[in-house]
Amino acid sequence: MSRQNEATADTITVYSRAGCHLCELLVEALLPLVRGQLQVDVVDIESRPDWLQAYATRIPVVEFDARVVCQYTLDEAAIRRLLRDRANR
Repeated sequence: MSRQNEATADTITVYSRAGCHLCELLVEALLPLVRGQLQVDVVDIESRPDWLQAYATRIPVVEFDARVVCQYTLDEAAIRRLLRDRANR
């Protein structure tokens, strides 16, 4: 389910699927927030059965460092906290 072994510390993952309008809106709003700080990896939950089972009714889901940051809608405050905490490491 987790992409912890696949993603790097500089990557935020968005679990999505083709035709998901909420996913498209979330990614559109997320990109300018993290530009220059994190890479965004948008993955299609239908490409892996474990992702489909885990996220089928929850997308979009944003995950960083194997933790869910937000789902359904973008939580800008949570993203800003994540970036701030990451910068303070």
